[in-house]
Amino acid sequence: MTDLDYLDHAEAALKAIEVACDRINDETDADIDNQRTGGMITLTFANRSQIVINLQKPLQEVWMAARAGGFHYRLNENRWIDTKDGSELFAGLSRYASEQAGQPLVFSAPPVARL
Repeated sequence: MTDLDYLDHAEAALKAIEVACDRINDETDADIDNQRTGGMITLTFANRSQIVINLQKPLQEVWMAARAGGFHYRLNENRWIDTKDGSELFAGLSRYASEQAGQPLVFSAPPVARL
């Protein structure tokens, strides 16, 4: 995968996370504050816990840090897959955000980009 392909997919993932936060804030009382700085998004929950998602450009990965730990995701067939357990980024984000928010939250992958 070229660096440009990686950036296209990674930026689409970050944008999908931002859009999901807006939707969740409109539809629930979760009150997630999402701050984007370059290739990093910090989600801050009402209990002041955080999840950080950031791009690791040299490795062509997306990393996520949550209370549950740190996770590394690599693009595999248009899905961001955990390099250790094979789980998917948005499934993991939904799980850990739900735990930290104390209510069920759903984050969804962006539509598959045609590159």
